[in-house]
Amino acid sequence: MPSTPFAVRRLKASSADFSTHLDHLLAWEGVSNAEVQKQVDKIIADVRQQGDAAVLAFTQQFDQHPATEFSQLEISQQQLKAAFESLPTKRREALEVAAKRVTGYHEHQIQPSWNYTEEDGTLLGQQVMPLDRVGVYVPGGKAAYPSSVLMNVLPAKVAGVKDIIMVAPAPRGELNPLVLGAAYLAGATRVFALGGAQAVAALAYGTESVPAVDKIVGPGNIYVATAKREVFGKVGIDMIAGPSEILVVGDGKTDPDWIAMDLFSQAEHDEDAQSILISWDADWLDKVEQSINKLLPTMEREAIIKTSLQNRGALIQVENQEQAIELINRIAPEHLELSVEDPDAWLPNIRHAGAIFMGRYTAEAIGDYCAGPNHVLPTSGTARFSSPLGVYDFQKRSSLIYCSPEGASTLGKVASELAEGESLTAHARSARYRIKD
Repeated sequence: MPSTPFAVRRLKASSADFSTHLDHLLAWEGVSNAEVQKQVDKIIADVRQQGDAAVLAFTQQFDQHPATEFSQLEISQQQLKAAFESLPTKRREALEVAAKRVTGYHEHQIQPSWNYTEEDGTLLGQQVMPLDRVGVYVPGGKAAYPSSVLMNVLPAKVAGVKDIIMVAPAPRGELNPLVLGAAYLAGATRVFALGGAQAVAALAYGTESVPAVDKIVGPGNIYVATAKREVFGKVGIDMIAGPSEILVVGDGKTDPDWIAMDLFSQAEHDEDAQSILISWDADWLDKVEQSINKLLPTMEREAIIKTSLQNRGALIQVENQEQAIELINRIAPEHLELSVEDPDAWLPNIRHAGAIFMGRYTAEAIGDYCAGPNHVLPTSGTARFSSPLGVYDFQKRSSLIYCSPEGASTLGKVASELAEGESLTAHARSARYRIKD
C-alpha cells in the first residue's frame, strides 16, 4: 500500500494572515529554558569551585565516559597524529584540500595595523593583535563534525593565536578519528574529550588541567549555548548559535530534485533545523514537493528530515522577485541559496544573510566543507547585525595616539573646552598643561 504523500507547509505572501504565519514559523528562542539555566548555573559553580574533579564527574555522568582520572580526558598530539594517519587516503586528502582552501580564504581577511601622521606630527592609528588563547568547542552527539574543527581552528591560526584549546564531547569515550585527524591537521594546541556546559566552564575559568581562554567559539546544544551566554563577560564568545537554516529562492528553472536535496541538507542536522523555499512559480513549487516525497524515503536520516520539515519548513509563493528580496531581508537567513539565472543582479538588494550561495550549481553543502568561507554563521535572524566567523574574531584592536608638542597644544584647547562643558575639571586641566602659551 503506497504511503500517504508528505505535505510541506504552504504559504502565500499575498495572504492577509501571511505575516502572522511567518512570524510563528521563524520564532525561535533556544536559550530560555529555566530548568536548563538552573542546571548550567550549578555546573559552572561546581567547576569553578572543584576544577578537574567536577569536570571529570560531569563528563562521567553526562557522556558515560569511562575515564577514572582527568588526565585520560586529554588527547595527546601523538594520538591526533595517529588518527590522521589512520584515515582512508581519499578522506585524508579531502581534509587537506578543505584545510588549504579554508586557510587561503581566511588569509584574505588579515587586517594589518595602520597609522597616519598629521601635518603637526600627531600620529593616529590602530594596532591589530591576535588573542593569546582561544577555546574551540566542536559539537558531538548525533553527528561528528570535522568540518567544524577546520572552520574554527584555522581562522584562529591565520589570525596568529598561539594557544588553541579544543574540546569535543566523547560519548562513552569514543571520538571520531576524522575529528581528531582534523584537529591534528588544523593545528589545535591541546585537545580534551569534554563537552557540555562543563567544557565551557572549564575553558572560561580554567581548571588544574584546562587553561583559561580569552574567547570561546563554536556551536553546541542548548546547554552549551546557555553556558556560553552565562560566561560572556569573563570571556568573549562568537555568538549564540541556533538551529541550522537554509532559505532557497528559485526561479522555477532548477531541477526540483536538486532543490529538495538542498532543503534536506539542513533538515537532516536536527529536528529544529529550518528549510524554506521561496518562488513565484507555483507549478515548480509543486514539483519540488513531489521531489521531496520521492527522495525522502531514500534518506538515511529520514525521520529527522521529516520532523524538521513538518515543524519548521515551508514552501512560500511570492508574487515576484521584489517580494522575494523583501522576505530574504526579513528572514535574514543563515544560508541563502539564489537558485536563479542572474544571482549577481540580486546582490545589491540583499542586506541580511550569513552566506549567499549564488547560482544553480552552488549547493550550500559546498560551503559547509570546502569552498573556503567560514560555515560558522549567524542564525535566527541575527544576520541583521552579525557576520560569519572570521580572522577578525580572533584579533583585537588598540587605538594609537601620539601627540607632538604642537598637536598636544591644538587638541588640548578643544579637549579642555569640552571637558569643562562636562564639569570634569581634572580632564580640562590635564589637557591644558600641554597647551603652549
